[in-house]
Amino acid sequence: MWISCSLDALITLVSPLMNEISNPLVAEFEPIDPAKFKNPDLTALGEVRASVALSALETLWINTGTLCNITCANCYIESSPTNDRLEYFRLADAVSLLDEIAELKLGTREIAFTGGEPFMNPDMLAMMEAALCRGHDVLVLTNAMQPMQRLKIKTGLVNLNGRYLGRITLRVSLDHYGKALHEEERGPDTWDKAVAGMDWLNARGFRIAIAGRTCWGQTDDMSRTGYRDLIAVRGWRIDPADRGQLVLFPEMNEKVDVPEITTACWDILSKRPDEQMCATSRMVVKRKGADAPAVMPCTLLPYDGDFEMGPDLASTLKADGGNFSDGAVKLNHPHCAKFCVLGGASCSG
Repeated sequence: MWISCSLDALITLVSPLMNEISNPLVAEFEPIDPAKFKNPDLTALGEVRASVALSALETLWINTGTLCNITCANCYIESSPTNDRLEYFRLADAVSLLDEIAELKLGTREIAFTGGEPFMNPDMLAMMEAALCRGHDVLVLTNAMQPMQRLKIKTGLVNLNGRYLGRITLRVSLDHYGKALHEEERGPDTWDKAVAGMDWLNARGFRIAIAGRTCWGQTDDMSRTGYRDLIAVRGWRIDPADRGQLVLFPEMNEKVDVPEITTACWDILSKRPDEQMCATSRMVVKRKGADAPAVMPCTLLPYDGDFEMGPDLASTLKADGGNFSDGAVKLNHPHCAKFCVLGGASCSG
């Protein structure tokens, strides 16, 4: 069983692991060793666990809430029309975070919104404007379906895009470039609505991007070729070769075995801690019934209390003119290995 990131283990097991990362639909997989991911400092074999320090807060993620208009087959955050474990984030809390960024001189480039479906949040347009008027770029992750296509939201988006041209990006979830596999994940009658939303955004000059999945065993080149053909047919202004405009995410399944990342893994994998998402981003959530928001290391761990870093930015990092010395994030979760280190993915734009 793959316990750590030793060279022999990598040589023996990296191929089947990466196949599982790309194709969670396989019938059989190696279940995760229950001894793993228990100690934040040491792996199951007693090796020093890898960690990632914050080098700069380039992207601040705000989770707008877990309510969504659809229920996907494999949503890592379990968003649905009934899941409100993360309640709607409110404008006042967002403004407090933006004020902190300014007061601490963090130089944050991007404010990114995820959900759930962000456009179900009644404060969504106001939170976007609050970020834009302070000079931040805005990234919104959306399914581009009915919540975004309401007249009030469309009117507000056109207004914002006209005043802050080139500063807003809407990344639309199209899990596959074909209707059948997209709807295998998203459910029936979701493809045409999402594509219509993309058409509308494209026709009105928005910066748009696509978020796809790699869970059908296709190579990166195969996927990009398929999306390229779709993009050409629809006339969307997206470059499928640009990994910021077409983002292909590895799938996540906490039940599948994955190596624990040790300090030795960086050299073995020819990767660096500062390349990981948690080196440059944080996410803020509002738990249902909580008195205050909670800062998390990244978008992948919205519920895990062990990764909670405090109620605001000031309590989670120490800044002196942009030089950070906060406690490093211990890579003590399967997603850290599968999605970020081995998968090489990042949610940021």
